[in-house]
Amino acid sequence: MPSNHERFWEHASFAVVGHTAKKGFPKLTYGALREGGKSVYPVDPSTDEIAGDRAYPDLASLPEKVEAAVLEVPAEDCEEWVRRSADAGVRHLWIHMGRDTPQALELARQRGLEVLTGTCAVMYAKEGFSYHSLHKWVNQLAGRY
Repeated sequence: MPSNHERFWEHASFAVVGHTAKKGFPKLTYGALREGGKSVYPVDPSTDEIAGDRAYPDLASLPEKVEAAVLEVPAEDCEEWVRRSADAGVRHLWIHMGRDTPQALELARQRGLEVLTGTCAVMYAKEGFSYHSLHKWVNQLAGRY
């Protein structure tokens, strides 16, 4: 039976949210979703392009509503992106480990969002052998996957 973390990636459409000017964009997560055939949009208010694709400044600018979003923004921006996600109708969020804050998580709870946090998105999103697959293997052995 798949875990909640594994089921998150079953959604058909995603936004991957980053802020290149403050911290590198989560290109591994974005690329893994593209390679997996998902409808995925890069959202980054500090650039016009990610991996050769148009980057959108916010979730409201996307050409379609997405089912889920991966937030890999600096922790100080997390609460605002949770708010923007809820306002855009995105109900499923993955907040990259170390990027969540108590305020962001409380806001998500108040807005009725499903949130996963505390781990790296890449170990679930990317297939094949990598540093992240080793991390995945260790977490599986420890019963935390």
